[in-house]
Amino acid sequence: MRYEGRVLSDYLPEGSYRFQMQFAKGTFCEFYSPTRENEEILRERRHWLKEAPQRYLAVEGEVKEIVAEFGDMAEAEGLGPQRRNAKETDLLLFLAKNLEPDFLLLVPQAGSIKLIAGAVCFPSSWALEEKIGKPIEEVHGIVPGLNRSIGSSIQTFVQKLRPGVSWNRTNWGLTRSKDRNQHPSRALPRLDEQVMLDEIFFRVEEQSLVSLPRTGSILFGIRLKIVALSELKKDGEARVRLIHALETMPEAMATYKGLAARATIIRLLR
Repeated sequence: MRYEGRVLSDYLPEGSYRFQMQFAKGTFCEFYSPTRENEEILRERRHWLKEAPQRYLAVEGEVKEIVAEFGDMAEAEGLGPQRRNAKETDLLLFLAKNLEPDFLLLVPQAGSIKLIAGAVCFPSSWALEEKIGKPIEEVHGIVPGLNRSIGSSIQTFVQKLRPGVSWNRTNWGLTRSKDRNQHPSRALPRLDEQVMLDEIFFRVEEQSLVSLPRTGSILFGIRLKIVALSELKKDGEARVRLIHALETMPEAMATYKGLAARATIIRLLR
């Protein structure tokens, strides 16, 4: 489990709910290095990539140099050998099978930032195949108020990224399944008013933005931390913060996060 010294309450800021875009400095190697769960995670990644590669791996246009730069960085940090002279889809698949995080590759283009390749085996209820080739405004378009409030700052921040730093942030949600892979096609059970405490899981995405200087592109990494809500409830500070976040979350955001049953969840947490 990554950042083992981090307590659950760290993922839930004090005060009323707010969409968090704060970033902290880290390193590429720290984010992409293997963890204690490496064997289990890679086994599952390879399963989904074999079963339905069209859902979990995507490329739009010519991306060989960008994928090669990502591979070179991984190789330089000792994170796995790179397959030389491979087609971009082969190298992309190789990286997807041998690195723990999901990842997206983006390029600045015509005043925007476009998603041009990625491997997402553990999506949080979204489909890579529906987002590939789109600008970041459309990728994030369904998040209530995001483009209106911070859309321009996202582009400014990404365009100012400098090599050598991983800029990290977190995003959390609640689900009715402990599965890592929550692709919409799997039709996993949703939270509703009949849900029980032991059916709910606190799901955190640890995210990383890294500049790829040779090609001027951007690497966006995603790791997961999944904790049973019954375990989170034992952490008094995390429990209090989560209850307050749920109580103060705008209705549109609660709907986006699939939290129509938040009143029930709050009751179960008390």
